[in-house]
Amino acid sequence: MTDLTLGRDASRAQPTAQRQSHAKTIVGTGIGNALEWYDWGVYAIFTPFFASQFFNGANQASAVLLTLAVFAVGFVARPFGGFLFGWLADHTGRKFAMAATVGAAAVGSIVIGVSPNYASIGVGASLILVLARLLQGLAHGGELPSAQTYISEKASRHNRGLWSSLIYVSGTTGNVVGVILGVILTASLDKQQMSSFGWRIPFLLGGALGLYALYMRSKMTETEVFHHDVDQRKQDKPRVWPQIVRHRKQALQVIGMTVGLTVAYYAWAISAPAYAISALKIDETDALWAGVVANLVFIAILPLWGMLSDRIGRKPVLLACALGTAAVLFPLQFLVRHQAWQLGLAMCIAMVFIAAGAAIVPAVYAELFPTHIRAVGVGVPYSICVALFGGTAPYLQTWIGGTMGRSAFTGYVIILLVISAAVILTLPETRGRELHEQRSAAASELPSEM
Repeated sequence: MTDLTLGRDASRAQPTAQRQSHAKTIVGTGIGNALEWYDWGVYAIFTPFFASQFFNGANQASAVLLTLAVFAVGFVARPFGGFLFGWLADHTGRKFAMAATVGAAAVGSIVIGVSPNYASIGVGASLILVLARLLQGLAHGGELPSAQTYISEKASRHNRGLWSSLIYVSGTTGNVVGVILGVILTASLDKQQMSSFGWRIPFLLGGALGLYALYMRSKMTETEVFHHDVDQRKQDKPRVWPQIVRHRKQALQVIGMTVGLTVAYYAWAISAPAYAISALKIDETDALWAGVVANLVFIAILPLWGMLSDRIGRKPVLLACALGTAAVLFPLQFLVRHQAWQLGLAMCIAMVFIAAGAAIVPAVYAELFPTHIRAVGVGVPYSICVALFGGTAPYLQTWIGGTMGRSAFTGYVIILLVISAAVILTLPETRGRELHEQRSAAASELPSEM
């Protein structure tokens, strides 16, 4: 009886331990990823309030432009972060790299939040801001490939699409929290209070959240896939660049399928409210709330697309994203005129299609590369693509829209989406692919078993 009782207790304990492990994976990955996106968003949201704190406030317009230039510096740092933290993830482990990225992001946020202003130390304040954003740019460039690889390797091959949707669910949640915080603070504090101390609150909050995320990630376990394949390669540690060159086809496929999706995402999920405020003169608060509602729809639809890809395959869902988004962009452009409800409805429709790709690209990226090159193989081409195309999308949306009309920018996005669709057709179907190195390396150019 004792043995039977022990056996029953052990059988009950195993699922409980597995659920706890899954919870740590989801919370640790999600909160750290949300922090990275939150940090990126609050910088843009609060730029008008802290620009004169880091640059000469005698010319507010010039201070804002310089602050936005520092924002672009963060994008420049992202490919270097993809290489550095991707290399760490492939050599020392996904868990270590993820802890390092979230720690670096938290430090950058705290430094900005406590920095002396321009009136106190002159250009020293500007230098502090640049260094902090460089650190955060490196961290953000390393966070996505490390977190995407980790969550994909933790998931079973039968529900990897669903699990990979956590990346954009958590990231978008971070963005939404930043926007809501912006609305609350601007409604609670006057302009002088926001410029003197209110702008520091979101950065200090981000730093505190980052320290908690660092604690959570310290309690996570390394993926079995990494452990297994590192053991296989104890005597064989391949150099990074030859491996990137060897997998250049997959790297180019990452760029090709990402280029249209990232521009569509940045144009409609990130900068659409700001563009509507500046170019279409929609009320600022109403436009921000329209963006919040659309992003909540985005969060809700992401897991559904992930589950669908686990049933019918990755390629059909990716094509639904690229071609579906391309098909609705012109109608949505003509829908949005000068009212916030039009903006909110158009964003919701766009986000439904964009979510199809966002939900599963983490799984697709992981399924294209073998373990020893998976994080850096994704991180470098992905970060380059996002820096060149995603990072410039808000600027081009405003510049092209102002000089050549809204239809010109919409046409630009559609062309990139068609390019992505063409590249997606060249991908192998990777649904259900085993990620262990001995199979994925051999099968990298072949369709997986169904």
